[in-house]
Amino acid sequence: MRSYLLFALLLSATAVQAEDCVIDLKADDAMKFDKTEITVAASCKSIEIKLAHTGKLPVTAMGHNVVVAATPDLQPIATDGQKAGAAANYVAAGDKRAIAHTSLVGGGASTTASFPGSALKAGGDYSFFCSFPGHWAIMKGKLIVK
Repeated sequence: MRSYLLFALLLSATAVQAEDCVIDLKADDAMKFDKTEITVAASCKSIEIKLAHTGKLPVTAMGHNVVVAATPDLQPIATDGQKAGAAANYVAAGDKRAIAHTSLVGGGASTTASFPGSALKAGGDYSFFCSFPGHWAIMKGKLIVK
């Protein structure tokens, strides 16, 4: 019985740790993410971003992506991304300020991306946002690294 309890505790700790390494978001046609705050573990070797667009509008009208960046870089990345255009997923090629980003998706589609956990530091000031033109001002949230 005691070994079963220990195994169950280890299994649940592993599940929690794995969960802390995933940014799982849903976006809709009302330009909203389903979360405004996400926490990831500083110990993650890799962090996965999962985005599901639950709306119906096409990518050209209501496309969404997820960009992870230091909060002060949010607006400059979005501004430069607008110039880069949809073909670049509204993130300028080689923009080192963008820690990670997904591709742009329309209603009913989903996408994933991953990046090294070492790109984030515990206690840092990070945000996630959609860089589609005009979306970044309201489609954003805080990314906490513990």
